[in-house]
Amino acid sequence: MPSLPSIRGRGAQQRPTPHITVPLSHYVVDCAVYVDGKRLPGRWTHTDAVKEVSKRKDGFVWIGLHEPDAEQIEGIAETFGLHELAVEDAVHAHQRPKLERYDNTLFMVFKTVRYVTNESPDTANEIVESGEIMVFLGKDFVITVRHGNHSGLSKLRHVLEEDPERLEIGPAAVMHAIADQVVDNYLEVTDHIEDDIDRMEERVFAPRSEVSAEQIYMFKREVVELRRAVMPLANPLRRLAEGYTPLIPEQVRAFFRDVDDHLTEVSERVTAFDELLTTLVDATLAKITLQQNTDMRKITSWVAIISVPTMVVGVYGMNFDYMPELKWKFGYPLIMSLVLIACLTLYRILRRNRWL
Repeated sequence: MPSLPSIRGRGAQQRPTPHITVPLSHYVVDCAVYVDGKRLPGRWTHTDAVKEVSKRKDGFVWIGLHEPDAEQIEGIAETFGLHELAVEDAVHAHQRPKLERYDNTLFMVFKTVRYVTNESPDTANEIVESGEIMVFLGKDFVITVRHGNHSGLSKLRHVLEEDPERLEIGPAAVMHAIADQVVDNYLEVTDHIEDDIDRMEERVFAPRSEVSAEQIYMFKREVVELRRAVMPLANPLRRLAEGYTPLIPEQVRAFFRDVDDHLTEVSERVTAFDELLTTLVDATLAKITLQQNTDMRKITSWVAIISVPTMVVGVYGMNFDYMPELKWKFGYPLIMSLVLIACLTLYRILRRNRWL
């Protein structure tokens, strides 16, 4: 997607080598202060970062957290005035994509997805792995809380730091970049799923295919998992693009509209996947029913053929005092010949009618 335009038109400059002054906690991935789009050297605690921004009256703080608990995030929440309900959602995760406003702070939830590579979609137990990114956005800060191991933002932070003109816009540029990355991942996952569904479709309609309805249904459940991540995000992105809050500048809103367009494309593809998989399930069940009917016809045909000698042998096995042709030396071969002829005739009739 295109880069955000610069406000002041300053070019990228060489970042100074950071000097580690304060060790970061294991749940704090990174804490940085950005002024004029450039990262200040050193590592910061959240309290020192806030003081630096307040002293300069410019720039913003970006804190990245990974699966913090309530006790770990408590100090950060108090320093930045985060609402307790939003903090609770960020700690416990498992939230639907949403956008909420608490006083002068925005809280947005993104569902992240990752395609799980398998040898074959027919034998896969998991196709889509999901995670979450929560974003607290204020006038001079952005706090990201990640859940899951595939939704890292380190590369994104590095890309943004290489483009100071973009970071110069402020925290809204970071939120846009996160939304852009999340939706781009949606597109990548849908490309992989489309290839898997195409291969599955070919196997379903191939003669003597071994694709089971259970496997297709499992795949359909994974697509539903993707759908739960994609569909609810449309309304929050549209609200940001339409000027829901002054925390999102006008030049950033246009780029949120672009992200929303890409999300619409993903939504349409996911809906098509869901409908196609439903069709494949119906087709597989129809094939199973047809195969069962064919098997029953074959079984019935062989039972009919076997009933002929069974009936004849049953008659001759009864305890009669007088039976025709018992003393005739050609009686046995004659009866066996008649049984064989009857069976062959019945076999040909059933074969001609495609019961065998």
